[in-house]
Amino acid sequence: MGLLKLKGFPGTGSFPHGIHPPDNKALSANRPVEVMETPRTVTLPLLQHLGVPSKQVVKSGETVSYGQMVAKGEAFVSASLHSPIAGKVKKNVTVTLPNGRRVDAITIQAEGEQIPPERIWEEVKFTQWPKEGFSDYAPMDIVKKIQESGIVGLGGAAFPTHVKVMPNDTRVIDTMVVNGCECEPYLTCDYRLMVEAPEVIVTGSLLTGRAVSAREVVICVEDNKPEAIRRLQHAAQKTVVQVVVLKTKYPQGSEKQLVKAVVGLDIPLGGLPADAGVAVSNVQTMATVARSLIKDVPLTHRVITVSGRGICNPKNIFVPIGVSLAEVVDFCGGLTPDAARIISGGPMMGFAFSDLSAPVTKGTSGLTILTHDEVRKTDETNCVRCGRCVDACPMNLVPTKLALAARYKAPELAAQYHIRACVECGSCSYVCPAKLNLVQLIREGKVQLNAWERR
Repeated sequence: MGLLKLKGFPGTGSFPHGIHPPDNKALSANRPVEVMETPRTVTLPLLQHLGVPSKQVVKSGETVSYGQMVAKGEAFVSASLHSPIAGKVKKNVTVTLPNGRRVDAITIQAEGEQIPPERIWEEVKFTQWPKEGFSDYAPMDIVKKIQESGIVGLGGAAFPTHVKVMPNDTRVIDTMVVNGCECEPYLTCDYRLMVEAPEVIVTGSLLTGRAVSAREVVICVEDNKPEAIRRLQHAAQKTVVQVVVLKTKYPQGSEKQLVKAVVGLDIPLGGLPADAGVAVSNVQTMATVARSLIKDVPLTHRVITVSGRGICNPKNIFVPIGVSLAEVVDFCGGLTPDAARIISGGPMMGFAFSDLSAPVTKGTSGLTILTHDEVRKTDETNCVRCGRCVDACPMNLVPTKLALAARYKAPELAAQYHIRACVECGSCSYVCPAKLNLVQLIREGKVQLNAWERR
């Protein structure tokens, strides 16, 4: 079937290049969200977002309540942190996150009466979320509340949401795009939220659209999620929110590709969606915005997916921020005997790691556990100059040139080849017949370039 013009939008519903990897979503897509019990302790890293670490505002031995701020995001590009449990602040620790970064963290031990997490999830699902009457909310008041609530992008990037939606006299946002594509293989947490709690997503989208003064508010979903599309369309009836159906292709959920698919515009190198008059945010982020504005609760919990053939019982789980990944794995019945690799996120853009004592952070979208057969090592061979990586790259880059610049530690050359334009989607590595780990080399090249510029 050819690409169709989107009704009322100049985009075609897709973007150039990209790939179609097996999505493996059937393992967890039909499993309703389960609620994880309150843990005995949580570990809250002070840096679990893009930007500056938050500053601790509670002391060891201090008693805190559910939802209390324990660290404040004092810089503009930062995010405050709130306790997901009632308890007592214990010692500070240093933790290693799945991406390898070591960060300071607060530990809190549960004490006293707890708000049942089942009640929190039921509120998300069954509240009669308002769809009108938002004219009383000034855009700046919405932004301030988002900032106070510590809300960040929950699609994986964890960029502070208030920065995205902050009013700016030099730019006009025409379209608020809510990302429900979830194109990463295995992950289904956003899908389950769209199916089980579409009302809260629509309310959050309306509020965020008002914050940026957008003329259009659209929720974008790939056409391989018909049940989510149907539920969202029903929830959006009699509102200005439109549900836009896009062609299924990876990485459709990447911001630049999403903007291209919906409004038909290319974001310039080094540019942002706002440069094209668009603000982009994730469906789960929108649910959190609604809870913040309507229920006056900060970001303390999120939905994640635990999937793969290396986990006994794949699940979608409503978890507190700060619970250990070991407890999450145990909640899913543990690892299978042939489990070989644990990935934070999905297999295309996630990070392989081994220390399950690491906590769930705001940006944790899920865990993917692969078996020995799935990760069997294949030796790299020489590049055969087939051009498949170029055909796959959604950013029109030449991945082999970027990888070679990184391999030979030539950051100036990498900059000339626009290495920072790479969105690290992994499409190049996926299609490479020589089994070159191109995306890993490109990540290393970005680190080299940053160091070279700071010299």
